[in-house]
This record gives sequence, C-alpha cells and structure tokens, in this order.
Amino acid sequence: MSSEYVVHIDVDEAYAAEVDPAAIERLVTHVLRGEGVAAPAEVSIWITGAEEVQRLNRDYRGVDAPTDVLSFGAEEGTAPFVTAPDQPRVLGDLAISYPHVVRQAEEYGHSRQRELSYLITHGLLHLLGYDHEQPEQARQMRAREETLLGALGIRRDVEA
Repeated sequence: MSSEYVVHIDVDEAYAAEVDPAAIERLVTHVLRGEGVAAPAEVSIWITGAEEVQRLNRDYRGVDAPTDVLSFGAEEGTAPFVTAPDQPRVLGDLAISYPHVVRQAEEYGHSRQRELSYLITHGLLHLLGYDHEQPEQARQMRAREETLLGALGIRRDVEA
C-alpha cells in the first residue's frame, strides 16, 4: 500500500491470475501525483465481470447497457462524501469490466495490461473532474491520458 495514497483493489477470482494489483497501485499513485492530488487520498478499484458493471450502470446511472469502466466520484453531486479531518480524501470508486479489457486489447492490438492501465487512468481522471462530453473536453482528457501513460512507457504502439 502506498504511504501517500490508499488504493483498495478488489479483483474477482475469475480474473485474479491476470491482474497485478501492485502495478495498479503504482499506476494510481503515478496518476494522482501527476494530477497534483494532495495526499492522503483514497480510491477503490473493482475489477469484475461485464454483467456486474452493466448492473451498476443500470442501478446507478439508469443506463441498462454494458460498459468498460464506471467512475463513482465521492465529491460529485449535492452531498459529497464527507471525511473526518484526519482521514484521507475519498476520491471515489472505479468498476472495470475485465472482459472489456480483453476484448478491447485485442481490438486495438495492444496488451491487456495497456488496456487496463488506460481504463484505470480514464476512470481516475473522471473522479478528478475530467469529462469527454464535448469535443474539446474529450481532446484534453485523451491528451492527459496519453501523457500520463506515456510517462510510464505505456503507449498504444508498445506492448506493456
């Protein structure tokens, strides 16, 4: 566990052999530092199946459709999550569909680790307020994702 950031990682047993929690923690720490997030801060990541992510999408967003990553920001909305002064800032939760990781990695021709890293980075940026609803927002978010991943040597054209 990072001394600066608290990263809770839960991987469904079906995908545990393919996921490296230590690599995820390093990535999360890199992204949060890169975005200037003051420590301590806390984020939770759940890597699960497509059906579970679709259920979350339906139950919490009202969208009954599969998706690759969902972000649930603790600081969003009219009643953001409140923490005690001596506790880490709670950023929120990510849910990632590992079957989407596998399928999209094959579709884009890169490694599963690269795709998982991309989805985690994308989700973290959403927790930090980035969005991609408008073309300019999408361009900025994509550029930030590629900069953060590129700094770790995780690029689209390189197997990670």
